[in-house]
This record gives sequence, C-alpha cells and structure tokens, in this order.
Amino acid sequence: MISINPFSEISSFIPSFVMQTYVIAMFVLVIGATLFDVVHKKSAKYFFNNSVKAKKSATRNVGSGEKVSIAFKTATNEILTSSEFCSTRRRLAHLLTMYGFIIFVVATVVMIFSYSTPNTMTPSIWPLAWHLGAAMLCVGGYWFWFFIRVDVAAEGNKWYRVIRADLFVLSLLAMSTFALLWSYMQSNGINIWQTLFFGLFIGASTVLFGGVLWSKFAHMFYKPAAAFQKRVTKADGSRENLPEPADMPKKFGLGIEREAPRHY
Repeated sequence: MISINPFSEISSFIPSFVMQTYVIAMFVLVIGATLFDVVHKKSAKYFFNNSVKAKKSATRNVGSGEKVSIAFKTATNEILTSSEFCSTRRRLAHLLTMYGFIIFVVATVVMIFSYSTPNTMTPSIWPLAWHLGAAMLCVGGYWFWFFIRVDVAAEGNKWYRVIRADLFVLSLLAMSTFALLWSYMQSNGINIWQTLFFGLFIGASTVLFGGVLWSKFAHMFYKPAAAFQKRVTKADGSRENLPEPADMPKKFGLGIEREAPRHY
C-alpha cells in the first residue's frame, strides 16, 4: 500500500492531464480566494496603516540587516517550530498537521505531474511521503478536534458542534482520511469501495481548497506577516502603541513581597 502511487493506478481511467488540470485549478482557487480575502477584509491596508503608525512612534531605526535577522527568527520560531504556542500538546498537534499537509501536498503534486502514467515507475520515496503526510494529518487533526478544541471544554459544548470556522480542519481531516482509505481499498483491489473513497477524497479536497473564503485557510498566509511585524515593532520601540511590560513583583522565600499593613 505505502509503496504504490495511487494516481498512477487510476491513470488508465482518468488521464494524467485531467488530474493535472484539477491540481492547477485548486491552486488558482487558493491564490484567487486569498487575494480576494485580503481585499475584502482589508488586511493589506491594515498592515500598511499599522506599519505607518509604528514608524511614527518608533524610538529607533531598524536597519535592513536587522530586519533580515528578524525575518529569520520569525521563520524559525513562529513558522517552522510554532514556538508561540504555550501548550506543548497544542504545539505538537499543530506541527504534525502543518508538516503533514506540506508533505502530502508536495508528494501529490510530484506524483501527479511526474509519475501519473501506467508505464512510469514512481520512486518509492514519493508514495511513502504521501501516506506519511496523510497519516500525520490524521494524527494531528484528530488530536486537535477531540482533545484540544477550546470551546468544547471551556464552554461546555459537544465535540460534534460544528461552526463555519471548523470548515478548514474538518475538510483537512476528511481529505487525509479518505485518501488513506482510498489507497487501502485500491491496494486490495476492492473496486466499489475504492471508487467511493476516491470520490470522497476529491470532494473533501475541493471543499478544502475551494472554501478559502469560508475557512481559516488564508490564516496561514497572514500569520507570518503578522508575526514579522510584531517583532519589528518590538525592535524599533513602537510596540504597537502598547506600554512597556511591567516589572515582575519582587519575591522572597515562597511568597510575594507585599506592602506592610497600615495601622490607623
């Protein structure tokens, strides 16, 4: 199962150019919907205005070299390792989901554009990466859905309560789950079930990539820019017009130093 390219197996029924056209269409949907979302929510205008305000209240100038360093720190901390999450469980779930998604999408694109014909031999690394990415998505996504979702425990709601903001994670889970089920049925030659799960896989993928306007998908594009801007405002002293952090109270022994009681 994990050594078989599932897209090569179905290429006798679905031509390679059809699969490639679908991938390109999903890419265009994501880019187009994200740009529309930026314009509709005026995110770019907000970041620009916020940057202008920060420059006016800055206490020092941040040079280009320092900005490169800040960009590197943003990439390694907020993006690659998600260090902004205080909860270890939340951080692990996020990293599994993020890297699983990247591995899954890259492997899908490579197998469809390079090895999606019946006579093409697919290097074993790509089917392995595809299945591994889908498995990581399932582990991270289901972990988040059943054990970490904030509103479930904090607000007393049931785990199956679904709102529009859940569209992203649910379609992501459906895509990875149906992908694995499709591959399993295909490798065992169960034609009816593999056709069903392939259709569900395509449907979930279409909802995921086509539903950017109604999900948190575009958030992954805003997050790096917001994290970078936040670090710049700390470096130039503007601090997003917020006051300096207060000093921690002095401590001694096991208690916290308090003002002596007054006698009247």
